Amino acid sequence: MLRMIQKRTSLIKLLVPGPRFHQTIAQTAIKEIPAIKPISIPKSDKTVGRWFLGVSGMVFVAVGLGGVTRLTESGLSMVTWKLTGERMPRTQEEWEQEFALYQQYPEYKLKNVNMTVDEFKFIFMMEYMHRMWGRAIGGFFLLPAIYFWRKGYFCAKTKKSVLLLGTLIGLQGLMGWYMVKSGLEDRFQDPNDVPRVSQYRLASHLAAAFVLYSLSLSRALAMLVPTNTFVIQARNAFNIKGLSHLTKAMVLLTAISGAFVAGLDAGLVYNSFPKMGDSWIPDDMWQFEPIQRNITENPTTVQFNHRILGISTVTLTTALWLVTRRMQLPKRANWAINAVVAMAWTQATLGVTTLLNYVPVPLATAHQSGSLILLSFALWLSHEVRLLKYLPK
Repeated sequence: MLRMIQKRTSLIKLLVPGPRFHQTIAQTAIKEIPAIKPISIPKSDKTVGRWFLGVSGMVFVAVGLGGVTRLTESGLSMVTWKLTGERMPRTQEEWEQEFALYQQYPEYKLKNVNMTVDEFKFIFMMEYMHRMWGRAIGGFFLLPAIYFWRKGYFCAKTKKSVLLLGTLIGLQGLMGWYMVKSGLEDRFQDPNDVPRVSQYRLASHLAAAFVLYSLSLSRALAMLVPTNTFVIQARNAFNIKGLSHLTKAMVLLTAISGAFVAGLDAGLVYNSFPKMGDSWIPDDMWQFEPIQRNITENPTTVQFNHRILGISTVTLTTALWLVTRRMQLPKRANWAINAVVAMAWTQATLGVTTLLNYVPVPLATAHQSGSLILLSFALWLSHEVRLLKYLPK
C-alpha cells in the first residue's frame, strides 16, 4: 500500500511543474518584453526644434501685439504699406506729414476729428511695432531655414513643414494689409458709422496666426519632446486621442468667434452674465435679413455664439479630465490634461470678467493671450497621447 502511494506521488510530481519551471517561464516572458529606452535626440533636431519653438514664441507675441493694437484702436493709423517696411517719422515735420495722410481717411473724419499730432503718435507707434514685429518673424524664419536646408538638417517631412510655414508667414503679412484696407475704404458714409476693419478679414487674419502658431509649436514638440508608445487597459481609452483633437478644434473655433466679437465690438453689448440682460436668449438675435447674416454681423448673436462656444469648451475639457481620472496614464500626459482643464476655467473666468468690466484693455489682452495658452496646452496633450494604444478589458 505504501509503495503504491509513493508511485502515485512521483507521477504527480512529473505532471505538475515545480518552482524552478515557473521561474524559467517568468524569466523567458520578461526577456520577451522589450524595455523602453530613452529616445536620444540628434543635435541637429534639437537645434531645429528650438528654432521652431522660437518661431511659435514670436507668433505668440505678435498675436498679443495685434490684440493691443486693436483694443487701443491703432490699427488704421498707418494708411500705407510697403513690403520692406515703412519708415518711422523722426522730425516734427515728418510726423505732421504722416498725420495729414491719416486725416484723409474715414477714422479721422468720423471719429478722431479732434485728435492732436501727439495723440496720433501713440496709435501710429502701436501699429508700427505690430508691423515691424511681423517682419521680424519673417527674418527669424527665413534666414535659419536657408541655413538648415543647406546643411541637410531637414528630413523630407520637415521640409514640407518649412515650406508650409514660410507660405503662411508670407500670406499672413498680405492678409494683415488686406484687413487694414477694409477700414480705410470710403464705405462709412453715415455720421453714426464707426470705421473699423471687416470682421471677416480680422477673423481670417487671427485664424491664420493660430494655424501658424499651432504648426510651429507642434513641430517643436515633435523634435524636443519625443514620446513612447504606451498601452492602457480601458474600454474607452481610445476616446482620449479623439477628445484631445476635439479640444484643439473647439479652442480654435472659440478663438475665431472671439475675432468676430472684437471686430463688431460685441463685447460692449449685454455686459452681464450668465444672462444677457434680463433674458437667456435676447430678442434682437435674429433681427437682420436674411437670417444667416446675424451669425457674423449681429453683435448680439456674435456674443451669444462666443458664450456658447466658450461654455462648450470648458465642458469638454472638464469631461476629458473626469474620463481620465481612473486611467493609468504617463505623468506628462496627466500633467497636460490638468493644465488644459485648469487653463480652460481660467480663460472662461477671464472672459466673464472682461465682459462685466466693459472690456478694459489689460483684461481683454489677457483673455486673448489666454486662448493661445489654452491652445498650447491642448497641443501638448495631443502630442503626449498620439502614440497611445488601448487594450480592452
